[in-house]
Amino acid sequence: MSQNVVVAGVGMIPFNKPGASLSYDEMGAEAARLALRDAGLDYADVQQAAVGYVYGDSTCGQTALYRIGMSGIPVLNVNNNCATGSSALFLVRQLVASGAIDCALALGFEQMQPGALKSQWDDRVSAFRRFDALCDEINPYPEIPLALRYFGGAGREYMDTYGTSPELFAKVRAKASRHAEHNPLAIFRKVVTEEEVLQSPMVFPAARLTRLMACAPTCGAAAAVLVSESFARKRGLDACVSIVGQAMTTDTSNSFDEHSMMKLVGADMARAAADRVYAEAGIGPEDVDVVELHDCFAQNEVLSYEALRLCPAGGAEKFVADGDNTYGGKYVTNPSGGLLSKGHPLGATGLAQCAELVTQLRGGAGVRQVEGARVALQHNLGLGGACVVTLYRRAK
Repeated sequence: MSQNVVVAGVGMIPFNKPGASLSYDEMGAEAARLALRDAGLDYADVQQAAVGYVYGDSTCGQTALYRIGMSGIPVLNVNNNCATGSSALFLVRQLVASGAIDCALALGFEQMQPGALKSQWDDRVSAFRRFDALCDEINPYPEIPLALRYFGGAGREYMDTYGTSPELFAKVRAKASRHAEHNPLAIFRKVVTEEEVLQSPMVFPAARLTRLMACAPTCGAAAAVLVSESFARKRGLDACVSIVGQAMTTDTSNSFDEHSMMKLVGADMARAAADRVYAEAGIGPEDVDVVELHDCFAQNEVLSYEALRLCPAGGAEKFVADGDNTYGGKYVTNPSGGLLSKGHPLGATGLAQCAELVTQLRGGAGVRQVEGARVALQHNLGLGGACVVTLYRRAK
C-alpha cells in the first residue's frame, strides 16, 4: 500500500423497519449523494465504486448509482453477508491505497423483509451447510431459527466457560439503548433497562436469549468517499480522517475443528483481523478511543470485546461492570447505538459504522460525541464467513 487513504465524505440515511422504507435504489442513491456532498465532490469525480447488498439481484449497485449519474465507471457489486458494507469499503480502500485510482465510492444498502433471516435459494447447496451441521450438532433445537442458535449458543458457551450470567448481555443491550437515544438516525431510540431486557420474550430458552438481546431486520443505506491524500490536497478537501489499518479475514479450520460456537461465529476471525490492523498501523488497542463493533446480538458484543483485545479473555464481565464500554470508560463502544439499537440493514451496516466513526473523529457527533476522540476502531462480521476490521485516525 503506497498512498495514504483519506475518508473525504460519509453519508447515511435514517434506518427504518421493513415495509416502511424507500426502495433500495432510492435509499442507496440518497446515501451516495450525502457522502458526495459531505466530501464536496460530484459523482463525475468518482473513478470506481463498490456497492454492497445481500438481498437483491445482480447489478442492483448500478441501479442505485444510475439515479445520480451514468459516467461509465466500473461498479462492482459485493455480497459478504453481514460484512458486506465493510467489504465494499475494504475493496475501494485497496484501490486507492495501491495508486490505481484517486477517488472511489463505497455504498451499501439493504431492503429487508420482516422475520428471521433465511436463504433465498433452496435448490442448491447452502453456503452455510458446514456451519449449520456443526450448529445442529452442538445446539439441536430445530424449532429455533439458526441465527439465534448461532449467537445464543456462543453466548451460552461463554457463560459456561467463564461463569457469567445473562445479566452481562442485558447490561450490554441496555447500554446500546442509552447511546441510541441521542442518534437521530437510529431506528430504536427508546431507552430500556437491564430488567426490561431480561423480561422481554424468551426466543432461545436453552441459551437464555431474549428478544431484546437480538437486532431486528432493518432497511437503510450508507456510503463513504475515499480519496488519496494527494487528491485531497489538490482539491482542497477535508483530509483530517485517514484509514491507517485495515484487514479482512475468513474462516480457518479452527472455526470447525474445535467444536466451539464462539469460534464458529467468528471470534478467531475477528482476533486475527484486529491483530493485523494493530500491526499495520503501529497502534495498540490501548490507543483506541471509540469503537463501532458488530453487536448483531448482545452476546457477540461481549465476544468482540475480547477478540479485539479491548479486555482479556474472560474479562468482559469486569469490563462492563467498570463502565469501560461507555462514556467515561476506556472505550466508548457503539456510540451510535450499534446494530442492536441503530439497526442492521446488512449491506449498509459496515458503512454506517464508518460514517459514525468519521463523524466522531471530526468532532461532529453532538450529544453523543466522544471527547477528544483521535483513534477509532471498526469491526464488521459476516458468517460464512468474513470479518473486516478498520482503524481510523484523526490527523494531529
